[in-house]
Amino acid sequence: MGDLPFLFLFLVLAFVFGFVAIPPYIRILYRYRLGKNIRTEALVGQASEYARLHQAKAGTPTMGGGVILLVILVLVALSIIAQAFSPVVEELFGVTIRFSLWNRNETYIALFTLFVLGAVGAVDDYMNVRGIGRTKGLSARLKFALLILFGMAGGWWFFEKLGYSSVALPVLGSLDIGIFYIPLFIFVILAMANSVNFTDGLDGLAGGLLLFGYGVYAFIAYDKWLLILSAVCMLVVGTLVAFLWYNIKPAQFIMGDVGSLSLGATLGVIAMMTDTLVVLAIISGIFALELFSVVIQITSKKLRGGKKVFRIAPYHHHLEALGWREETVVMRLWLVGLILSVVGLVVYLLTR
Repeated sequence: MGDLPFLFLFLVLAFVFGFVAIPPYIRILYRYRLGKNIRTEALVGQASEYARLHQAKAGTPTMGGGVILLVILVLVALSIIAQAFSPVVEELFGVTIRFSLWNRNETYIALFTLFVLGAVGAVDDYMNVRGIGRTKGLSARLKFALLILFGMAGGWWFFEKLGYSSVALPVLGSLDIGIFYIPLFIFVILAMANSVNFTDGLDGLAGGLLLFGYGVYAFIAYDKWLLILSAVCMLVVGTLVAFLWYNIKPAQFIMGDVGSLSLGATLGVIAMMTDTLVVLAIISGIFALELFSVVIQITSKKLRGGKKVFRIAPYHHHLEALGWREETVVMRLWLVGLILSVVGLVVYLLTR
């Protein structure tokens, strides 16, 4: 069987497994009362307007991103088993299985990122639903420190072990930055993990934008002959489609940090692996807008005696506070995200 049918198979399997697994997963979240607490404190000051707008969502099950990681874990494990029994499968069904999804050269780092930061996010989500900590979750400083440590380890591995030290730039070609590749890697991890985390505030918003991003990188990885990495991206896409079926308004569950931190950082890692940082910057435009709105808001509050630039940050909540309906905000930001994804893909095709 050719490569494209196999990739399509992973996409379909991920959707089917996700669609079947999500309803019982939601029931488990309800059973153990893993419902979201609406924050009343911002990073600087109070979040009273946010609490007013979203009080109706209090108690909605969170940690929904956990089912995405669970489906991917199961399918990766099944691919390993299928490869181990490849001769039997070929004899019975006439299908040759040439690889599993657990591959040293292509998927170890991406999957490691996905599950390690998923674990960090899961701890944060659990602390939130149980009301543990002053901010009902891991403190911003602690999460920031953990992401920096992870980024340092990943950047060192890419630089020292894998020999990465340059960045591809349109027109200019490859720019060698030497040891500065490590702080660049740290920045990408911090930016992607936090920006997706900030974007995960409206029903379906982060999931839809991630769907576009991983779809683009499924193509890029395939084009660069990273077929197994492309298959992992297909798993994420398929599972996100199933996830969004239950996550669009009114959401039956929320992605939570377990999904947003891990999927955001993993997308950044895949961009570094494929040397397409400029493409990532383009397709992540909405994520960047959300992140910058938070940075601007915090800076303004600290330097201007509590004065704000936005009614609420991140930016999607600002639009809500201006009177936009939640569905309108999500659909319009999806449209912009889709356009940016197409632009990013075109830039990749023109400069590869």
